[in-house]
Amino acid sequence: MKLFKEKIFESVSSVLPIAFIVLLLSITIAVLNAGVLVLFLFGTLMLIFGMSLFTLGAEMSMQPLGEGIGVQLNKSRHLPIVLLCCFVLGVLITIAEPDLTVLAQQIPSIPNMVLILSVAIGVGLFLMLAMLRNRKGIKLNMLLLIFYPIVFILAFFAPNDFIPAAFDSGGVTTGPITVPFIMALGAGMASMRSDKHSGEDSFGLVALCSIGPILSVLILSIFYHPTATSEATAIADIQTTRDAIMAFAHEFPAYMEEVGIALLPIAAVFAIFQLIYRRFHRHQVAKVMIGFLYTYFGLVLFLTGANVGFMPAGQLIGAEIAGSDYKYVLIPVGMLIGYFVVAAEPAVHVLKKQVEEISNGSITQRSIGVALSIGVAVSVGISMLRVLAGIPIMFFLIPGYAISLIISFYVPPLYTGVAFDSGGVASGPMTTTFILPFAMGACVACGGDVLTDAFGIVAMVAMTPLITIQIIGLVSELRRKRIRREATARIDQIDDCIIYYDREEEENA
Repeated sequence: MKLFKEKIFESVSSVLPIAFIVLLLSITIAVLNAGVLVLFLFGTLMLIFGMSLFTLGAEMSMQPLGEGIGVQLNKSRHLPIVLLCCFVLGVLITIAEPDLTVLAQQIPSIPNMVLILSVAIGVGLFLMLAMLRNRKGIKLNMLLLIFYPIVFILAFFAPNDFIPAAFDSGGVTTGPITVPFIMALGAGMASMRSDKHSGEDSFGLVALCSIGPILSVLILSIFYHPTATSEATAIADIQTTRDAIMAFAHEFPAYMEEVGIALLPIAAVFAIFQLIYRRFHRHQVAKVMIGFLYTYFGLVLFLTGANVGFMPAGQLIGAEIAGSDYKYVLIPVGMLIGYFVVAAEPAVHVLKKQVEEISNGSITQRSIGVALSIGVAVSVGISMLRVLAGIPIMFFLIPGYAISLIISFYVPPLYTGVAFDSGGVASGPMTTTFILPFAMGACVACGGDVLTDAFGIVAMVAMTPLITIQIIGLVSELRRKRIRREATARIDQIDDCIIYYDREEEENA
């Protein structure tokens, strides 16, 4: 109960700023009808309790399971079997990700199962690559330098209307189910090593697994020539609080089924793993099972609250501001929302805690949180500028990734791994259910093209933290070098003094 109270406090401090901003906007420049506001308030309560249960359950189940599997895989000397296991794990976990179904429905010209399996295979292949990197000690920035140019070369052959959705797929696939498990898997893989690079190599799995979906979807778009279609979601007519409750009650069973199907493969992996290796004692097995229940109910509450409560509010606020005489207020309002909304992403709390533990406190949770908030604020501001001006997304993605890759050669590798992992973590369900509808509502009100102007915001949210977190690492590295130079100079001064006094003593003698 003490731990649960701590999680409740974390959730309240993360969600309340967003609620306050929406309430303030609803009585000033973006008036909301009472029904949407009631949905939002109910959704806020569900987000708070859902996030608390999810983060508690992930600590109890996902992290021990991922670390245990990572340790056992690294112990094995049969590399082909290990790589096959990584591939299967990547495929199963990706198929389990609820947000992938949403992506598949936005691209009707590609069969849903073809798209889902292609993305899952992409993640499985890159999880294999992550295992090879861990075993061979390959630097993360070298792999990123190889694969991101390939991504952008493929993008030039893909249909223009489809590029933003393809880049969004990288952020969508690494969602609340995938991220805690993959991050724990990386920590388990690295824990078996005793060299000085083991800590930094525990990060980077999410970064690599985010590339696979982008490549898969771009390749599919080249061969299928899809005509992706999307439009703003119709908002239910809510007149009373009873109508609001009924809206949640109507959607709740669907999310119970969706999350149940998502967690079932991971539960099956746990059962098989325990039967083969007997890693966990009886009370640990019970704790993991209870953790799965917490994760399940927490994610159901969170997704229901986000989709039913937050999505209509985001869409209407964006439309109201964009349709007004002061539509350029979209940029600062979007930046303010982006700054606070990233703190409400469930997987962000998992990332911050793991970073602080593995870095032994040298990278604090607060510094990661601030860097993520600044990065997402900048990305949403740029995305609102794109909505208003119709600027192609590649004008921002190419220089953004180029800058982040260049910085990676001047910062400690730990910061690079954390930064590229954080991109996938930041672009979670809150981005797809609040910020994306906010952009879509604004785009429709401005008369723009939703596919080219609104879509791509998830990709932008996944990109900017790469720069902000590495800038923290760069500042830290420069400060460390300055302190080292000052210390060296001080030591040289002391040596000179010692030599001087030794000479004086010799002369006196």
